Amino acid sequence: MGLLLTTGICTPILGASDADWPKKPIVAILPFPAGGSTDVFARAIGVPLGEALGQPIVIENKPGAGGMIALGASAKAAPDGYTLLFSALTNQSISQALFKNPPADLTKDFAPIALIGTIPHLIVVNPSVPAKNLPELIAFIKSKNGDFSYASQGNGSLSHLESTLFMQRIGASGTHIPYKGSAFALPDLIAGNTLMMFDSVTASLPHIQSGKLRPIAIAAAERSPLMPNIPTLGQDGMKQFDVENLYAIYAPKGTPPAIVARLEREIRKILTNPDFKARLGNQGIHPQFANSEQLFIITQSEKEKWAKVVKSANVKID
Repeated sequence: MGLLLTTGICTPILGASDADWPKKPIVAILPFPAGGSTDVFARAIGVPLGEALGQPIVIENKPGAGGMIALGASAKAAPDGYTLLFSALTNQSISQALFKNPPADLTKDFAPIALIGTIPHLIVVNPSVPAKNLPELIAFIKSKNGDFSYASQGNGSLSHLESTLFMQRIGASGTHIPYKGSAFALPDLIAGNTLMMFDSVTASLPHIQSGKLRPIAIAAAERSPLMPNIPTLGQDGMKQFDVENLYAIYAPKGTPPAIVARLEREIRKILTNPDFKARLGNQGIHPQFANSEQLFIITQSEKEKWAKVVKSANVKID
């Protein structure tokens, strides 16, 4: 997705009640547990953002239900600038389409602040799996005749949907085991209790580097600079299977526009800092900025796109 970096931002004049903001720490609610890619990204941005605002950003992990627990908690928070939603946008768009009664809606119940970047996913397997590439993995899975299990980051997550679509494409069916994020799923995968998983490059990278996991293919349009020898799914024979795993920051609907503009401006400075981009790039995170107006359009687009994918794939919550 090509996004234009805005060169100018119109900043509303602070009202009397907003001029002193922030006076206390700001809570950033996350949809996944500590240790995963969402958590790594949030903490990386949270430190310089807190320094710029003069108050710390306190990370509050609320995992579960494909991000819906965090979504509901964030939407119910007071719109006073002291609660933010650090959204795994793609994950939560999928969950909104999968759950019958989602607690909130990103397009209706939040004020968009900024798109902050992408984190690609990849297929990882336990090293005991004999497959070294995608064709070999497909052949191995089919040889199991359904007698295998695969992990995901949770029901309704991107990891869940990717696994479902993958199994449909290869004509296989195993047992899906949902976890509350990578931090809980990866230990079981490393222990050999599950066979494979679609996970973020960020969370899997340390285990790949230590030899505890083997990468098979990148579920994105391009290879990861951190693993240039690992092909994309498309390059290894599975066309039209690339996902842009988007992340964004929102505030509860009704948050004063001046506060939203201040946050947008400070986040832009952080994301366009070359040193910051290089440091996160070494962790598999691709910082990318889009302003609040652009994020509003992106959020609507993601909601519509994934609703169609979920419906056409007939994905069900386990």
